[in-house]
Amino acid sequence: MAVRFLKNQMQAAGAAFQLITRIPIPVMIPFVPQVLARSVIYYPVVGTIVGGFAAAAGWLLFGHLPAMPSAVIVLMLWAALSGALHLDGLMDTADGVLSHRSRDRMLEIMKDSRVGAMGVIVAVILLLFKFSLLASLLEGESWLGAALQIIAACGWSRLWLVWAMIIWPFARTGEGMASMFAEVRVRHAIAATLLQVVLIFGVGLAFGSSWSSIMSLMLIQAGVTLVIGGIISHWLYRKLGGLTGDTYGALNELIESALLFATLCELMWLN
Repeated sequence: MAVRFLKNQMQAAGAAFQLITRIPIPVMIPFVPQVLARSVIYYPVVGTIVGGFAAAAGWLLFGHLPAMPSAVIVLMLWAALSGALHLDGLMDTADGVLSHRSRDRMLEIMKDSRVGAMGVIVAVILLLFKFSLLASLLEGESWLGAALQIIAACGWSRLWLVWAMIIWPFARTGEGMASMFAEVRVRHAIAATLLQVVLIFGVGLAFGSSWSSIMSLMLIQAGVTLVIGGIISHWLYRKLGGLTGDTYGALNELIESALLFATLCELMWLN
């Protein structure tokens, strides 16, 4: 029984990495609803790994290259780790919801593999925003002051996707990648949330942070995630009648950017 449970969890974790990253997991995993439902528990782990790579890259570059080229390299790595999957979702979402057409037409536009003007404009603005934030953080006294927050932010943005799957319906019932997560339940979201908390405390203590500072960071980032994620998710629901795989990618990008901005604001306030 324990062996089967462990196998199922390892399979679920592998599915999470195969689906939303380009980190190679050389194992054949069936993308069936049951496996995908379990896989969402490990989205915070995926976020922690992605954020960890980005933070490590910034640490290696800090003090050796100027802030602006360092920020470009970190941003390139950050996008490459997910195969720009979330960015692609952002562009498709922007093309659809900013077309101000009917609901069915917006969903049709989002299914089109071609990228329109609004998608390009939104993606460029978001990348410039992220670049400016990273460059500002790399100009500070120590990149390590932001590293923990960046790692945690990548976990929160992906955790929100799990809750969004439960709270808001799918826009395309029975079709699309999002519908394959129809078996995600509240218990999966709770497990993912608990895992995110454990990861934040684990990484924070490894960085030498105090329990109180870790708790403060967690509450601030959780609040930002809840407010930004809730507002954008509800707006998309009002526009589309539900969420899609593309909107999940858009939510991830926008929440990550909001948390990165909150990190910069916090560090500026403390200094």
